Amino acid sequence: MTTILRLMRRKPAILIGVVLALLVLVTENRAYAAERSTAANTGLQAVSWLATIPYGAVKVALALTGGIVGGMTWAATGGNTTTAKAIWTPTMTGDYIVEPQNLTGEKPLHFIGGSPSKSKA
Repeated sequence: MTTILRLMRRKPAILIGVVLALLVLVTENRAYAAERSTAANTGLQAVSWLATIPYGAVKVALALTGGIVGGMTWAATGGNTTTAKAIWTPTMTGDYIVEPQNLTGEKPLHFIGGSPSKSKA
């Protein structure tokens, strides 16, 4: 584990390259999804976990920024929740993790959430 941490500190470009190479190698056509072997499923799980680290960090940063900006918008508009939700909903909803189904194309990955009119809350 310490070798991975040292590699991340010294050569982030190499780590990013390895993750992207794994993504290309592991992703498969939908037609073969049902026939994937246990090794391929394990590989997809590993790659989705590795892809979730940078993706999730960026998504959380967007959600935090959207929460702050939405809160400032709410205060600046005198408590207009509709205007604040127009910022909160797209920035704070969506997918926070990358799943194996996202990598195979079986399920779309939504970085930006839905519009306030489509939300249930």
